[in-house]
Amino acid sequence: MNNQEQPHGRLQAIKTELRLSMNGAVSQSMREKGLVYRVNFGVELPRIKTIAAKYEKDHDLAQALWKEEIRECKILAALLQPVETFYPEIADIWVEAIGNIEIAELTCMNLFQYLPYAPSKSFQWIADEREYVQTCGFLTVARLLDTKGDMTERASGELLDQAIAAVYADSRRVRDAALLAIRKYMRHGEEHAFQVCRLVDGMANSSVEAEQILYTMVREETDPDSF
Repeated sequence: MNNQEQPHGRLQAIKTELRLSMNGAVSQSMREKGLVYRVNFGVELPRIKTIAAKYEKDHDLAQALWKEEIRECKILAALLQPVETFYPEIADIWVEAIGNIEIAELTCMNLFQYLPYAPSKSFQWIADEREYVQTCGFLTVARLLDTKGDMTERASGELLDQAIAAVYADSRRVRDAALLAIRKYMRHGEEHAFQVCRLVDGMANSSVEAEQILYTMVREETDPDSF
């Protein structure tokens, strides 16, 4: 096995390619928008996906990429991690290390939603008090509602209880992720939409900002006459 075939050799080759693709203007723009990384080459997502396509999914390589404090390496890690070897305890380690909304969204999209245990794990995460753990939980649930369809009555009740409580959270990221999950839930049918409408009934004239935000979102998703 030559150096390029070993995880370390591939890691170094990827980092070299990322440096050659760096875009300072994009990196600066992201910093100005609050997306702060220890190292950010400013490589755009289509280019990152092109780089990922050159490699087969590989557990050791993905784990090595994730350990790098580099934006692009973390994105590539989720793209190159096989779901078969991404055990629940590793998922917890990864989600606890997420501290950026871009990485949260992309990791949920590229990896977390495909995990065979994603439904149970996402509900565990939404009950967590840590900002990005909870955010990833709601983002994963939203993805699952898009791809896998409906959920049991018990799961639905738990989701709505947790999501509506999260709308009152101090964290805008948690609140936005919870609102997205509620929105996706409502789109599964009139019964779901009606259920949520009943939960926000009476919030129209609320002086609580969170309730106004929730009521407005629900109203946008439904016929105003439903209220």
